[in-house]
Amino acid sequence: MNFLYPGFLFTLFAVVIPVIIHLFNFRKFKKVYFSNVAFLKEIKEQTSSQEKLKNLLILISRILAITFLVLAFARPFLPSGSKIDQSKGNIVSIYIDNSYSMEAVNKEGSLLDEAKRKAKEVVRAFQINDRFQLLTNDFEGKHQRLLNADELLQAVDEVKISSASRKLQQVINRQQSVFTGASNRFAYVISDFQKGFAGGEPIKTDANTNVSLVKLNANDLPNVAVDSVWLLSPVHQANATEKLVIQLRNYGDEDAKNISVKLNINKQQKAISSLNIPAGKTASDTLSYSGLALGWQKGTISIKDFPLTFDDDLNFSFKVSADQKVLSINGQQGGKYIKALFGADAYFKLTEMPEANINYSALQNYSLIVLNGLKNPSSGLAQELKSYISNGGSVVVFPDLDADKQVYSAFLGAINLPAVAELKTTPSKVSSIELKHPLFKDVFETLPQNLDLPQVNRYFSFAENNNSNKENLLQLPANQLFFARYPIGNGQVYLSATDLENEDSNFAKHPVFVPLMYKIAFASAKELPVYYTATKDNVLESEKIELGVNQSLKLVADNFEVIPEMRQSNGKTLLYIADQVKRAGFYDVKKGDSTLAVVAFNDNRTESDIHYTAQSDLQKLFGKQQVAFLDPKSDSIASAVSAKNNGTELWKLCLILALVFIAIEILLVRFYHIQTHTNQ
Repeated sequence: MNFLYPGFLFTLFAVVIPVIIHLFNFRKFKKVYFSNVAFLKEIKEQTSSQEKLKNLLILISRILAITFLVLAFARPFLPSGSKIDQSKGNIVSIYIDNSYSMEAVNKEGSLLDEAKRKAKEVVRAFQINDRFQLLTNDFEGKHQRLLNADELLQAVDEVKISSASRKLQQVINRQQSVFTGASNRFAYVISDFQKGFAGGEPIKTDANTNVSLVKLNANDLPNVAVDSVWLLSPVHQANATEKLVIQLRNYGDEDAKNISVKLNINKQQKAISSLNIPAGKTASDTLSYSGLALGWQKGTISIKDFPLTFDDDLNFSFKVSADQKVLSINGQQGGKYIKALFGADAYFKLTEMPEANINYSALQNYSLIVLNGLKNPSSGLAQELKSYISNGGSVVVFPDLDADKQVYSAFLGAINLPAVAELKTTPSKVSSIELKHPLFKDVFETLPQNLDLPQVNRYFSFAENNNSNKENLLQLPANQLFFARYPIGNGQVYLSATDLENEDSNFAKHPVFVPLMYKIAFASAKELPVYYTATKDNVLESEKIELGVNQSLKLVADNFEVIPEMRQSNGKTLLYIADQVKRAGFYDVKKGDSTLAVVAFNDNRTESDIHYTAQSDLQKLFGKQQVAFLDPKSDSIASAVSAKNNGTELWKLCLILALVFIAIEILLVRFYHIQTHTNQ
């Protein structure tokens, strides 16, 4: 046992010296007592052996009571096995998980409130001169500053629920970054340890850091979240009827029934639905809506699910555009059918360029490019189209059947298409159509038994590569290509085996041509993300934005404003905002007073999973590294922390024993009666 205690001198003067005086008086009592015995012997009065025993027991009890009282003030302890040198001082990092999952409750109240109480108990287990770090999921700059005990207790009271979420390894890395010098290093992690927080990868810690985990336990709760939403069409037209798909996820262990879902766009209810979701599964539904005006739309999918409500709403945004830009690059013979097709619809804004005068710098401004009967496609055009396609562009190729096969083969090969094998002049007819392909969805109300398909008099055959990821849309007999889609990079190329001249085929006049080309145009629209996740490193995508001199963009919301870094990339503008957006909601991209875009943010759904990592699994993540688990159910974590760091303190035991021996002395005095024997 060790007796090093700052109040030892006080104990010496306040307790030990009075005890010595008491013992001195007791020795005088002994002299009087034995002199009385001698006197009594002289007068031959009988002395009882029981009285001697009583006095001896009282003496022993009194001595032991005083001894243990002195020891209690001296604060003895059994040294711990951690070999911590308290003379070096301590740096203590305390992480409080303030993610949404900490809104869950147990018999102690909310998990966040319990975590704050446990953090305060940890602080009280250390000395007043120790330094502390308070860390939360926000990872703010102030969290890198060391505080004294009083400052940290005040900071703990200010911790609130945050939309940010972190991984356990990130937390430990952040804690270890604050440790400096030769001080003892203590890291405490107070969390519910969701599976998403702990992860499945091994955790690495510094060998000099004493890591302790406090795992809080919540009541089992059901939770249903709006998991995701996606639009079925990248093109949005005013007053058109459109559809979107919603997906809900049940994170609970019981089936969720009759979950009501609402779709609001611009704060107007557009659709409702109800879903049943099996335990641990997802369920989807398709909602229809219409009546939208031009401009940016703010949509929200909402449910009602208690007690965790942060994931009950999902925001999304999209733009209803007035037009879509299409470019037609024409050879000497081509042009009239494409012009008639897209020029007849006011939604499409058609631009035509001759083969001999192509503005390459403008290609990225169009969602669809049609190569219509080019006689001599150049390598320069192929190079520009390759870049355009890799960045999400769409190209349709209608060849000139009278062109040089070698020239066309070189051009097609440069954009990763098959080379021309030969020109075939035997009349044929399309034998099959891939009606299951998304391009033909909703084209036919009913499918006729004998479907009339295009006829062809002249066409190219191609040297197909068996490894090609071609999607046949229309096919000639013997599996020969007539019209096919080739996904390339982020874009696609549609290749036709024939041109649009009447003498070569009736394809341009066939009823399937118009809906097919419209569907290709709609599918070619560059679809932007409809929402982002708050607190993540985000790069926002936008239509191309041009800024004048001394102009800048701002991302603006209520009580929020940030200037993002802007970069131009292949017809799009990328806005880099890092993780500066902390709250879910809608944010406007502004240039001056004009709104260029509306961006939707949502809270991270990783916090929706209410399953937790068991202590045994946490131990496996740390492997052979030393880590302590502190039981939050214990009466005082402060005692557990102190015992771990300083050893097992014995002052409470000494105090209890002192009280026990005082009680024994009282009982002896009060109830131990001496029997006197008198001679008759």
